[in-house]
Amino acid sequence: MTGFQDLLQFLFAGVTSGAIYALIALGFCVVHNTIGIVNFAQVDFVSLGGMFLFSGLFWSGLPMVVALPCAVAAVTVVGIVVERLGVRPSRSQNHLVLIFLTIGISIILRGGMKLVWGKNRMAVPPLAGEEPLRIAGAAILPQAVAILIITAIAIGLLVFFFRGTRLGLCMRAVASNQTAAAVVGIPVGRVKAASFALAGGLGGLAGVLVTPITTLSYDVGVLLGLKGFAAAILGGFGSFPGAVLGGVMLGLLESLSAGYWSSAYKDVSAFVVLLLVLFVRPKGLLGK
Repeated sequence: MTGFQDLLQFLFAGVTSGAIYALIALGFCVVHNTIGIVNFAQVDFVSLGGMFLFSGLFWSGLPMVVALPCAVAAVTVVGIVVERLGVRPSRSQNHLVLIFLTIGISIILRGGMKLVWGKNRMAVPPLAGEEPLRIAGAAILPQAVAILIITAIAIGLLVFFFRGTRLGLCMRAVASNQTAAAVVGIPVGRVKAASFALAGGLGGLAGVLVTPITTLSYDVGVLLGLKGFAAAILGGFGSFPGAVLGGVMLGLLESLSAGYWSSAYKDVSAFVVLLLVLFVRPKGLLGK
């Protein structure tokens, strides 16, 4: 029975981490599907989410229920600014040039966070209570439950956005054929800005959810962002269901390898499995 409880505990931890990776992976996929590039500034959107949450709680004195959506909204605005002032003015539409441009923007954002918030580690209180819930003998924190519920709601709203709203349909049209979308009157520039805004919102949401269960610093999003990028590749880059599947699988791989092998190698084992999958199926599990 103890072995089953341990397994259940590892599964809870893996799914919780996987939900965070899935949100980050979805942010990568939104920009890639619309513009065709990898937005490496996505990793800093995660850090900014935690930083804005910290500022709202301790600098402005806002309650958690207000500070959390404000932090996500602030990162959404940052996403728009990144596209409008950092990506759109580029004279080159070469995808490789734009990718390197997002790397430069990422470095600038990280430097700005270091200047504003410093290099010290910070922490924020949990979203929910600290008394663990017991399920079949395994303990799960209310924070983890909140992460899973909010992530599920965010994914559901994202599906509705792309299938049931005018802007979502325009983004799908631009992703399918940018030239044809412009010919029929779709404002491609606004759609691109919306994709960065949505990516910023998803990254910021991942940041505010993960911050209460980890330490906060200006570069905390780098490793998380790389894992979200790996989750997107694992599931099939550009596939929304693949991003969710890849995130959950990566989280489970990390948790199970840390529990049954060694926590020192959890990152290594996850990326080794990623490489093995790509050797067999380079387009990812659900890639086309």
